[in-house]
Amino acid sequence: MTPAPDLLIRALTAKARAAAHTRSPACPCGAVTLADRPDGTVVRHADTVAKAHPPDTTPAELARRLAIAAAHPEVLLPPLDPAPVDLHGRLVTFWPYGTPVDPADPDTAPWEAAATLLARLHRTPASEDLPVMRGPAKAARAIARLREAGPHPAVAPVLRAWATLPPWARAETPMPHTGTLCHGDLHLGQLIRHPAADGPWLLIDVDDLGVGVPAWDLARPAAWYACGLLLPDEWTRFLTAYREAGGPAVPAEGDPWPALDVPARALTAQTAARAVAKAAAAGRPLDEVEQSVVDACDRMATLPPQLAQEHAK
Repeated sequence: MTPAPDLLIRALTAKARAAAHTRSPACPCGAVTLADRPDGTVVRHADTVAKAHPPDTTPAELARRLAIAAAHPEVLLPPLDPAPVDLHGRLVTFWPYGTPVDPADPDTAPWEAAATLLARLHRTPASEDLPVMRGPAKAARAIARLREAGPHPAVAPVLRAWATLPPWARAETPMPHTGTLCHGDLHLGQLIRHPAADGPWLLIDVDDLGVGVPAWDLARPAAWYACGLLLPDEWTRFLTAYREAGGPAVPAEGDPWPALDVPARALTAQTAARAVAKAAAAGRPLDEVEQSVVDACDRMATLPPQLAQEHAK
């Protein structure tokens, strides 16, 4: 039985406080809820963060993901303890707090750092016992929620775009390549500076970490660029930094889109599905950004995806 959200947050806050006081008895007490969603609740107390992972998290898979983060602190923020604890039926982990990207200052977005970290992650040797990257599964869940959201004029173009994707991108069949370590849910909210504000950028959130198609990790900025939500200069900076760091998801030179097209389409459909489901639940029209993503889905439905080239194995 899933506990009430406020009960989980109170219990998680107590765990975060206890962990923070263990690390620093002189803790300046004070807790704040950083996120409270069905797929994860995050509470901060001083310099310690406690996260309740999604209810369907598999203990063995989470343990392997935590071990990867602990083994690669130059790329991923390492947990304070690699062993999760059970709290009201949810697996909970503890992390050091870092400084996130400032959403109010987009000009300082660390696109080069994000791309370089991804390239390093993709070049990290992946053992055979790692779980599969969960990006396509998350996209499929967003589409399922859209189907359940009720009538809305934007549902049809999103579903038409989704239907053009190959089965692996809809999580209906295995991914074509599962030898590359991937993050699975890359966006700017998944980067923090640690320690403090002048530390190096690191990737956070291991819930979707696993082996799979590395182009998926480039797909969200690629989709934003294709939808006109990311400036060409920012996209160029990101792509150039990834290539210069030896990232295997796209060719070192030439057109990257044969590798990026299918994942970018999938992320566009996922983003649109979430936006439409929220708008339908609230009984409101789409805002300008949401409409632009739905319009991109409408265009996608009339153009077949490009065939992916073979880069990462």
